[in-house]
Amino acid sequence: MPGQTARSNGKVPALAGKKRKAPLWAKAVTALGAFLAVLSVTGIVGVKYFLGQLTDNIQTTKSVLDDESGGSKETGKLPDGAINLLLLGLDTRDNWDKQGQISRSDTMIILHISKAHDRAYMLSIPRDTRVQIPADSTLGTSATTDKINGAYALGSQNNRGWAGGAKLATKTVRSVTGINFDGVVVIDFNGFKGILEAMGGVYMCVDKDVWSSHYVIVKGKVQYAVGADPTSPPRNALWFHKGCRTMAPWEALEFSRIRHSANGDYDRQRHQQQLLRAMAKKASSSGVLTNPAKVANILKAAGSALKMDTHGVGVQDFIFGLKSVAAADLIPIKTNDGTFASIDGGAAESFNPDTMNLFKATAEDNLSDFLVRHPQMLISDGSGGGL
Repeated sequence: MPGQTARSNGKVPALAGKKRKAPLWAKAVTALGAFLAVLSVTGIVGVKYFLGQLTDNIQTTKSVLDDESGGSKETGKLPDGAINLLLLGLDTRDNWDKQGQISRSDTMIILHISKAHDRAYMLSIPRDTRVQIPADSTLGTSATTDKINGAYALGSQNNRGWAGGAKLATKTVRSVTGINFDGVVVIDFNGFKGILEAMGGVYMCVDKDVWSSHYVIVKGKVQYAVGADPTSPPRNALWFHKGCRTMAPWEALEFSRIRHSANGDYDRQRHQQQLLRAMAKKASSSGVLTNPAKVANILKAAGSALKMDTHGVGVQDFIFGLKSVAAADLIPIKTNDGTFASIDGGAAESFNPDTMNLFKATAEDNLSDFLVRHPQMLISDGSGGGL
């Protein structure tokens, strides 16, 4: 009956009738969180062995960030002042490349690190925002109007791959927001299945009851909801009830991908950012840092799942240079007042004036003062308190 919850035994529930694959979008969130977690670990452990575990398998390119795509001036080292990173998560499925299918960057997060490197702000870009995607002569693409998550898909077509997709996505975000970027991180789902398992779960807060469209309870056990209606909870739905607790890895991943609640994708953005903060906090905890095997497993998995343009900075220097993110507050910010700014009869949305001013403040490294004047744009931690 409604209101059932999972038996949290720390194991991912099995598919009903077939082998279950890890939630695809959830892997993207995990990858983003793992990236921040890696910064925490490397900043404190400071051992080149562990840093090597991360960097050995990272794919890199120098073709994403340039003057045309919205990169900052390349100097071969991270800026002494403010740093802007673009994090792109893809809803990629197995064998899509072989089938000719193209991914969209459904997760787009701007990570702004203040000039003093003492704070890091997370700004999620709504995936359904209709924008002008600029032309790119190096990719052979023409200007077009589409949802912002389509820029990656367009750029990656015709065998241009992740580098082409990331370039056009970055160029589009820059043209809309006015923000230049010092690095771009693309999330590959492969290799990230065990990251939260290696951490052993994270502490999360649920601010209101919400049900999963991907799982149901059958005879007291969690099973994948094959063919379920995503718009209405079944009688045996899996519910996440209001309150704070340590979630098993699969629970935290599932909670972070739910978007059929009252505020739709904005609730999902909020849960994504909450998970990133929880993972960064867990990664810097003594339970992780005092366990070398756990550290190595996290870094090894993260290294195989990241693709990056470090803008001419060596990968190890790039990551180690961002160690301050570990000590900084990861401050989540909402765009469009956290509600869908509908256009085109509800098929897409646009940025409201406050959000455009938010982007301007980010580009000028003036977020602290801006948020003092616009405290409603800060996101609560979900426990009823502030940040």
